[in-house]
Amino acid sequence: MPTTTADFERMLREAALRVTRPRVAVLSAVHDHPHADTDSIIGVVRRDLPKVSHQAVYDVLRALTAAGLLRRIQPMGSVARYEARVGDNHHHVACRSCGVVVDVDCAVGAAPCLTAADAHGFTIDEAEVIYWGLCPACSPDTVPDDNH
Repeated sequence: MPTTTADFERMLREAALRVTRPRVAVLSAVHDHPHADTDSIIGVVRRDLPKVSHQAVYDVLRALTAAGLLRRIQPMGSVARYEARVGDNHHHVACRSCGVVVDVDCAVGAAPCLTAADAHGFTIDEAEVIYWGLCPACSPDTVPDDNH
């Protein structure tokens, strides 16, 4: 996983995107805070770039998503969230109570959910699955841990 400014700059260049401070800051923020919403990302970015506008962050998120460097997810009833784990067709589990979202690897094989019962002529290249329930901290059946 990239961790340095140089890593993020290289990723931007490889995606044919111009390297800018806001792009590097947003890419870094999403890598450090998977499944963060836009407001959270803006807060993290503003620690280093206090004058960056909301619109600039929205524009960067859109550009990085279009370039395949980030993935945008939007669980039902939730605001859009962003993650840096791209290209592996993983899924998510979301807590109905607190809203926490966690990555879940595809259940069996390389990408079994890409084989639809009836694709209606579509060439399917991605499936978005979200499992819903209660996380351990919100579930009455478990004792909360200190990691949530």
